[in-house]
Amino acid sequence: MTDAAPAGFLVVDKPGGMTSHDVVARVRRLAATRKVGHAGTLDPMATGVLVVGIGRATRLLGHLVLAEKAYDATVRLGAATTTDDAEGEVLSTASAAHLGLDAVEAAAARFRGAIEQRPSAVSAIKVDGRRSYARVRAGEQVDLPPRPVTVHELRLGEARRVGDLLDVDLSVRCSSGTYVRALARDLGDLLGVGGHLTALRRTSVGPFGLAEARTLEQLAEHLDLVDLAAVARRCFPGLDLDADQARDVGYGRRLPLQLAGSGPVAVFAPDGRFLALYEQRGEVAAPVAVLG
Repeated sequence: MTDAAPAGFLVVDKPGGMTSHDVVARVRRLAATRKVGHAGTLDPMATGVLVVGIGRATRLLGHLVLAEKAYDATVRLGAATTTDDAEGEVLSTASAAHLGLDAVEAAAARFRGAIEQRPSAVSAIKVDGRRSYARVRAGEQVDLPPRPVTVHELRLGEARRVGDLLDVDLSVRCSSGTYVRALARDLGDLLGVGGHLTALRRTSVGPFGLAEARTLEQLAEHLDLVDLAAVARRCFPGLDLDADQARDVGYGRRLPLQLAGSGPVAVFAPDGRFLALYEQRGEVAAPVAVLG
């Protein structure tokens, strides 16, 4: 592998059965570089949008504000599992034969808006320096505290009977940090029958959606990179600099500017090249990440 990597982003349609790290490993081979990373982890069972950075783009991954995500999911009511999804062992079962969509809709209403959600114990949240899922797999009992999240939209779709179980399709638009598995668990708990996730597909993360996502097979034929400047303009406020300012940015110098907003601002050279992220620090704008 070489470090002379192309720089840009891939919007990958992740297949089921692969971890996000598996996808990174595949892209490393396709791009012939180790400089590959991802933003917004997806569970192995989940499919859909995964943003991957290559080359210099990896320096932006930690700064991308992918605050809103959307999913299509299927919840199975009538069974609770150890992982809150179909990959775990069944903890309990109860007949959901009496439930109809009206009852599920009434319960779902409790999870719209700003809520306190207890993350799944098999999440990647760190507990005393170790991932929660690692502690669970080691046989430890982990009880994560609730934390605030926002469910902007929760829509019910079709429902199907599977014996005494009820499968319900959901469309969810939520803040970063929301666990759809936990929504499935809590919906089942509220209805008194237990619940878990059987399918999950992420349809968007931040400004990236399925319409521009490519499968790994498609990317093997053509590495369809979204360039740095395009992503920077989509994800951050932008500021076009003059030639002198652009030169100062190249040296990582502070600029005597007042930037709009409190977060990072993408700055561009006169020819449109994305140079860096800057943020306001007192009376000057200071570099956060210089790429140009």
